[in-house]
Amino acid sequence: MMNARRNPGAGGMGPTGRFFGPGELRLAILALIAEQPGHGYQVMSRLADRFNGTYEPSAGSVYPTLQLLEDEGLVRVEPADGRKVHHITDEGRRVSAEHADEIERLWGRAASRGEWGMFREPEAAEIIGPALRLVKAAVKTLAHAHGDPRVVERIQEIFVDARQRIERLDSKRWR
Repeated sequence: MMNARRNPGAGGMGPTGRFFGPGELRLAILALIAEQPGHGYQVMSRLADRFNGTYEPSAGSVYPTLQLLEDEGLVRVEPADGRKVHHITDEGRRVSAEHADEIERLWGRAASRGEWGMFREPEAAEIIGPALRLVKAAVKTLAHAHGDPRVVERIQEIFVDARQRIERLDSKRWR
């Protein structure tokens, strides 16, 4: 049923170029439910947390996978506060334990995708590349300043100012 092929050289991606290869989302969700029961939104949030915000699971992938796990008898659903809370079954615990190494590799990929892993994605590289070139130019200027304290101090001021301005942009975005 589950294809366990992996492409370890794919830069933290599954064999299709997406983060999850065939059957891996199923295992990730099963592992999360084995750690702690939860309703669909909680499972989605915990999965996103594993990626430090660099992967946002969709309801269109998580809910069908939860249904699949229920159909396979790996999770059972118990209503609580008007929600369907998913709990691991004994069979689900057995399958999770059987694939513990694969699940651990998934979590390792998730952790590596965090802050630095997103730079590998083409869409992110197009956005981040120019910013990194600006930082590189500043570092190059620092290196050529030969320790001139005026140049070093001015570049530090520019970076502090830029960081503060960027943080203000980010905080406005979430209001």
